[in-house]
Amino acid sequence: MPTRILSSVLLLAALLLPAAAGAQPALRTRHVFLIIADGLRWQEVFTGADERLINADNGVDDPEALRSAYWRPTPEARREALMPFLWKTAVPQGQIYGNLLKSSDAHITNPWRVSYPGYSETFCGYPSDEIKNNAKIMNPETTVFEWLNNKPAFSGRVAAFGAWDTYPFIFNTDRSHLPVDSAVGPLDFGRTSPVIDLWNTARAETPYRWGSTCFDSMVFRPALEWIRLNSPRLVFLGLGETDEWAHEGNYDQYLHAARRVDTYLAALWNFIQSSPEYKDSTSIILLCDHGRGGDAPLTTPPAALPALDGVQPQQWRDHGGRIAGAQQIWIAIWGPDTPPLRERADLPAVTQSQVAATLAALLGEDYPAAQPRAAQPIGDAIKAPADATRTP
Repeated sequence: MPTRILSSVLLLAALLLPAAAGAQPALRTRHVFLIIADGLRWQEVFTGADERLINADNGVDDPEALRSAYWRPTPEARREALMPFLWKTAVPQGQIYGNLLKSSDAHITNPWRVSYPGYSETFCGYPSDEIKNNAKIMNPETTVFEWLNNKPAFSGRVAAFGAWDTYPFIFNTDRSHLPVDSAVGPLDFGRTSPVIDLWNTARAETPYRWGSTCFDSMVFRPALEWIRLNSPRLVFLGLGETDEWAHEGNYDQYLHAARRVDTYLAALWNFIQSSPEYKDSTSIILLCDHGRGGDAPLTTPPAALPALDGVQPQQWRDHGGRIAGAQQIWIAIWGPDTPPLRERADLPAVTQSQVAATLAALLGEDYPAAQPRAAQPIGDAIKAPADATRTP
């Protein structure tokens, strides 16, 4: 071999060997599901049913039956009774933030504490100056969903499903052209099936109790079938009954709705585990769009939660800019690239605005580099996101 060629080969080898030696394991996530349980409080997620609300004043027709279903002697047992999949399967495989009783603070950064601003903050990575309420205006901000859909690797493989007719405005479908099913009307994009046709008929023939929102089953069941048929890489699922029943003051139906959220999570996870495409390559991010009023659980030392001082239990029905405690949320993340640190405690606060970048980072994308207003990812939730390589 000529000396010049040999020198070139040796130089190339010298350059490549350090990189290979220092390479990190590849991120395995190729699919992300972002799920929001609208207005589901951190209090129930972390401590289960609140005994002070199990009464006729809070819409409970049969307190003993509700206690039998959800009341247990300890917070840990109560939360498992309410959301068994979350606590027995999901959290052990990942992380959950937001238990103020354990100095884990998860909160929104927008001051409005209502749904549209919360969704926009979640999807965009920062609060919008123009989204201040739930008015149906096209979102002037670009969501991480739209940003990813404009990339060749994700184009045509992004979709959103939710139980609220405002979602097309939040995702600005006029500009983004994202497929968004708000469950008001038929699910009619992508590949469909007789199963989806049946759910479309059910939607058409079922009264809408709340006008602009529908029951969660009308969203989740056809969405799961659509996912099976179309194999998207990024999906949003918005479940709304927890918020609607809370506004009505029906604590029993609120708890039942939370339990159904958990049932849907288990069904989605079972599908993922049974699918060669999704198994071991899917991460899930679960949170709420805003908190609610209502003070901390009875086990809380009086001085432990100064932000909630003076809030009464009956304020659990409400949220908004003037409702103390409505800024507090919770965030759960699990999947192949999230260290299994379980319930987090004694750590700096995390925010709703970090979700967009966390979602993108799990997919190997640097969202804050493209959108400087966006908060950085939740670092603990991803294995070495800055150094990991990515499989094709």
